[in-house]
Amino acid sequence: MRLVQVFVPEGDLNLVLETAEATGVDYAVSEETSRGEFEAVVSIPVPPAAVEPLLAELRDAGFDDDSYTVVTAAETVVSSRTEDLIGEFSGVRISREELQSRAEDLAPAASTYFTLLVVSTAIATAGLLLDSAATIIGAMVVAPLMGPALSASVGVVVDDDALATRGIAFQALGLLAAVATAAAIGWLLRGTVLLPPGFDVATVPQVRERITPDVLAVFLALGSGIAGVISLVRNVGSVLVGVAIAVALVPPAATVGLGIAWGHPTMIVTAGALVLVNILSINLTALIFLWVSGYRPHHAANVDRVYGRIRSRVAVLLVGIVLLSVVLGGVTFGTYQTAAVEHDVQTELEAMSDDPAFGDLAFRELSVEYELIDVYADNRPVVTVLVERPPGEEEPDGFADDVRERLEVATGVDLEVVVELVDTRRSG
Repeated sequence: MRLVQVFVPEGDLNLVLETAEATGVDYAVSEETSRGEFEAVVSIPVPPAAVEPLLAELRDAGFDDDSYTVVTAAETVVSSRTEDLIGEFSGVRISREELQSRAEDLAPAASTYFTLLVVSTAIATAGLLLDSAATIIGAMVVAPLMGPALSASVGVVVDDDALATRGIAFQALGLLAAVATAAAIGWLLRGTVLLPPGFDVATVPQVRERITPDVLAVFLALGSGIAGVISLVRNVGSVLVGVAIAVALVPPAATVGLGIAWGHPTMIVTAGALVLVNILSINLTALIFLWVSGYRPHHAANVDRVYGRIRSRVAVLLVGIVLLSVVLGGVTFGTYQTAAVEHDVQTELEAMSDDPAFGDLAFRELSVEYELIDVYADNRPVVTVLVERPPGEEEPDGFADDVRERLEVATGVDLEVVVELVDTRRSG
């Protein structure tokens, strides 16, 4: 339930009471005795779904917007009359005014926002370098990205340009700050005793997860956007949804920063595509879901104009998501190709070890050097094979070529094969 309190200016009491009666809600009038321009305070208990119609009726009746109308959440209402009100005003979403107020509250002051974002990015960067999923998730609890991600869409839908601009600016500047923070941390840590000698950031599993995304990653962002709007309009699970939105944005942004610090173009492109498609998807679903939920500008005359703006934004966001999804699709295909080659090599080597044609030779895969960039640069995979043989046994002529041909048939790819022969004696 909500308690709507209307501070009534001199001469407007009858207008407010008539509007309340016409809306079908109960009210109580308290005489205002303080010095000022108000003659009374009218208190009206209503369900959340009745707040917006009531305020719209007051506005249409000519009630001055410059007065005070306070909407507060009532923790408990003890009355059998509430059932009739809830039945009359069905629905679970909050009013447009509450939505706008919550969106403003979710976007903190700039100093608070950027401080928390830098701290969360620093923790997430440490989690990436340490390959610690728990640390990354912990950092997301601190990240304040939910507010700007949703307030931008709320501002567009309710025709609040200041709110929309602030939300968009905070998102853009926040992601740049996250990238810069991770890049600075990575640059400071490179070559120090805090990282092992020869450390390759691209091989860390948590980092690799962000630089080999696939198209399915889009569903995380789409789901986060929908969940964010639901949590906002129904006031449920906002903390967990904030974590989900931060997970979609901060770790890949931090990965971009690490790619800059290590001078790794592939990391920058792939993780950058992931963070951009995620932020566009969150904004897209938030815009659409808010409009479908029935939120509109205060003034009916502005509905058509706002609808046109929303259509334009949705079109731009869709085009951006499609283009970036092509990149993710390319990463998905390339990742599949590299994994398929390694799998086929391993399977064929096992078959060759069991093949009587090779006698007592045992084949082991040492490495398959075939990265995402090699798929599109048309570079041949380099396969290093360890062959164990009994002491004194000689390999057949053209043995390395035979191994290469078998592996090429199995993989369907031209290979460069390095064969290392080792005399092996095993104890009984």
